Amino acid sequence: MWWKHPYFKYITAFILLLITIYFMQLLNIFSPFLTLFQTLFYPILIAGFLFYLTRPVVEWLSRKLSIPLLASILILFAAVGGLLAAGVSLLASTIEEQAKNISKLPDQLSKTAEEARQGLEGKDMGMLSTNSLKQQVSKYASSLGQDIGEHFAETFSTVAGAATVIIIIPFVLFFFLKDGRKLVPFLTSPFSGEKREEATRLFRRLDDTVAAYIIGQATVAFVDGVLMYISYLIIGLDYALILGLFVVVTAIIPFFGPILGVIPAIVVALAQAPIMVIYVLVALIIVQQLEGNIVAPVVLGERLHIHPLTIIFLLIVAAPLGGFIGMVIAVPLYSVIKVLLYNFYRYFQMYQESKNRSV
Repeated sequence: MWWKHPYFKYITAFILLLITIYFMQLLNIFSPFLTLFQTLFYPILIAGFLFYLTRPVVEWLSRKLSIPLLASILILFAAVGGLLAAGVSLLASTIEEQAKNISKLPDQLSKTAEEARQGLEGKDMGMLSTNSLKQQVSKYASSLGQDIGEHFAETFSTVAGAATVIIIIPFVLFFFLKDGRKLVPFLTSPFSGEKREEATRLFRRLDDTVAAYIIGQATVAFVDGVLMYISYLIIGLDYALILGLFVVVTAIIPFFGPILGVIPAIVVALAQAPIMVIYVLVALIIVQQLEGNIVAPVVLGERLHIHPLTIIFLLIVAAPLGGFIGMVIAVPLYSVIKVLLYNFYRYFQMYQESKNRSV
């Protein structure tokens, strides 16, 4: 009978699982687990990202120079700490000055809108509501301080949480680097013989996929940020260093990242001189051409084997679901799932072949 078919049992079990999850949500049973997940998610995510960036250095020190693993990790931490201290001492004054000047940006926008209003009124152009533009800019400038005051508690909580994450990350990264090589043997321990070798190859392939994407995309983002910073200096845009650093962060997202990173530069250009917007857009086009034709092919190559259109669709779906973090992890997560599904299908084929041979 049809209700004795295995598929009916599987579908019934799946429906019962969904019903159970629904009632567990109504009873708020998942709340403690969600809190735990949210607390650990960002430290593990950021430490994992840094793990793939720093692991090649630790492995090089350990294997090529025959330095013990623990000593290699400590050398890396000391070197990174020294570079950060040197960067802070060299760039702290510039960043602090530019950050203070950015606080004057609403006033500059208001002044630019006033100049535009006077120019338009002088030419008697009634098609644009310049008074409305001025009112909106002034309203934003006056409400900025009020919004900060009203959300002070929320802002303080966010800053405290971020500080906690920053403190935890080095410890998590240390243990990732120290014990990371033990993960694959642990995951493959339930298997034996050829199955263990196959499982080891699968996990190695997953590891290589994630490493290729993170290292490649981080390199591309860094190059994009440096090129945009140089471009900002050439065109004389204010706050060039902070704007260039912002591009480094957003350019982790493929395709859309550099465009998102240029939005603050466009706002600054509007406040400085409207013609600067054209210069910023021209700089973006030039940098994107260099990235697409030189940097990305050399750094990324075809290691992920993902069509660009697939990446665009992934980012479009990930943006409303997970925001910036969702767009960052969408592509490597897709790559991992793709490898898992491919290998599952291959294992299924091997199982069917072995079953047919036995028959």
